[in-house]
Amino acid sequence: MKLRVAGIAVLAVLAWLLPYQLDSYLIHVANVVIIFAILAIGLGLVMGIAGQINLAQIALFGVASYATAILTTRAGFGFWTAAALAMLIVAAIGLLIGTPALRMQSHYLGIVTLGLALALTNWVTNAHIAGGAEGITGIPAPALPGIDLRNDYFFYYLELIVFGLALAFGLFVVRTPLGRKMRAMRDDSLAAGAVGVEVPQLRMTAFFLASIYGGVAGVLYAGLIRYVAPETFSIANMFLLLAMVIIGGRQSLVGCVVGAIALSVLREVLVDYPTYAQVAYGAVVVLTVVFAPTGLAGLPTRARGLLQRWGWLRRDTGTPPKLGDFRPYDTVERPAEQVILRIDDVSMHFRGLKALQEVTMEITAGEIRGIVGPNGSGKTTLFNVVSGLYRPTAGRVWLGERDMTAARPHTLARAGVARTFQNLRLFPLLTVRENLLVALDQTSVLGNWRYALWQPGVWRHDRALRRQADELLDRFGLTAFADAAPGELPYGTQRRVEIARAMARRPRLLLLDEPAAGLNGEEVRQLSEIVRSIRSTGVTVVLIEHNMGLVMSLCERVTVFAGGRVIADGTPAEVARAPQVVEAYLGDSAMSEDVPVATPTEAKR
Repeated sequence: MKLRVAGIAVLAVLAWLLPYQLDSYLIHVANVVIIFAILAIGLGLVMGIAGQINLAQIALFGVASYATAILTTRAGFGFWTAAALAMLIVAAIGLLIGTPALRMQSHYLGIVTLGLALALTNWVTNAHIAGGAEGITGIPAPALPGIDLRNDYFFYYLELIVFGLALAFGLFVVRTPLGRKMRAMRDDSLAAGAVGVEVPQLRMTAFFLASIYGGVAGVLYAGLIRYVAPETFSIANMFLLLAMVIIGGRQSLVGCVVGAIALSVLREVLVDYPTYAQVAYGAVVVLTVVFAPTGLAGLPTRARGLLQRWGWLRRDTGTPPKLGDFRPYDTVERPAEQVILRIDDVSMHFRGLKALQEVTMEITAGEIRGIVGPNGSGKTTLFNVVSGLYRPTAGRVWLGERDMTAARPHTLARAGVARTFQNLRLFPLLTVRENLLVALDQTSVLGNWRYALWQPGVWRHDRALRRQADELLDRFGLTAFADAAPGELPYGTQRRVEIARAMARRPRLLLLDEPAAGLNGEEVRQLSEIVRSIRSTGVTVVLIEHNMGLVMSLCERVTVFAGGRVIADGTPAEVARAPQVVEAYLGDSAMSEDVPVATPTEAKR
């Protein structure tokens, strides 16, 4: 940590002293580089951190520049008043551009944002108020007491301060709850919604942040050049900005800045060779994507891995961390026997496939309910309906007295429904601790006003979340793996991480989708203890499972599915001996006395 602070201090001093080494032309180039670095930070936030493809960042840059120019030269506003109004305009347009992210993702979102950028550029080129193809000249320089900002050297220091604040704020966002939610959304939006992240609103927040950075860069550009024209905000410059972010490393804001500086220097070197410059940009991007997908920011990690592989750098041969013991929850009084989940005649059709057909069932608060059935019988589809991933074709889903049929996943998560997935859906680029922190944070997107007005409140909230995460890591025996990536852990440990993340929501209803899949005998025994302890806190547990020994020994009631319908429901003993169940799923061995079946007393215990 001390080394990092020292490095930042050295870089800050060098940047402050840089103008003393540059002539008037190069200081102008440095000013333009800083503006593109600010743009790259904004694009890195929306694309690299939040995972939203945005090809309209250069258009937002242009909107802010033109708004400042029009308000100063046509409307007679002072520069700073015009700059403030321009920021409001670009923020509103940023939200407009982000609206398609609510409906589409992937390359479709990129195409739509590119189309919006082309439309804005075309309007600027042809609108009389924007000066048409000739642009707008005579923009007044910003004024500060005692400082002549018409001088590029003085303007450099203004830009440097703004850049420092912009980078610091971006890093602050990334390392606190808002940034973790954005990274979780990027890694797996379905899992993010299931742990309470308001994915639609968060997508809009990401575009809003990008528009703020685009607006700041546009205002600075208008004040620096004091002339705006359409060619500055062309699609060619949009792809140049995109190349800066990709080359630097889109998942690192510092990498985005490095990419902006590196490509700006390359552009300056090739300024007299425009044709070769385009080829060089394209070649560098392709090489980066193929050989260094994490960009320049990821080179140190890749280099360390290569050195260790070649034996030039010693690997850490310390004692490998071990999974700790689960520390049981304190038992609380079991809730009154009331229905917590009611499913009324739910059907789920996928065109011609009828995954669920008129399913009706009730689950009582505080019980452990097992759901079994052959593969393809509709079990996971039922979980997806209950957790809001699917909206049923027919029927209703009630959580207590609330109709949650059309509720989104994050709404259900905030109402007390938590789940795991049949195939692990941990956030791969977040550490184990960060996976838990995402689930622990129950603030809404509207609470993000503190990022602009009360940053100490964000820090305090983050520290409180980290204390809760450490307690949860200790309870589930995961402290040794807190800073590890989930993909580096054994499969059984990953399963426990997913259950811990679900419990971070403090749910009333916990849905476990095949939690014993892939576990060995000892891990299944530990899982059984964990589930019983969770139930002892009053949490209702519903699990889909193929391990019949676990189901029969753990569950108080078992519901059997076949062909999208409920074919049996009752105690484990009743279900195990039902003829229709034997025929559809269990087979003749179910009639054997060797099948472990819990008595009602044992199941409750």
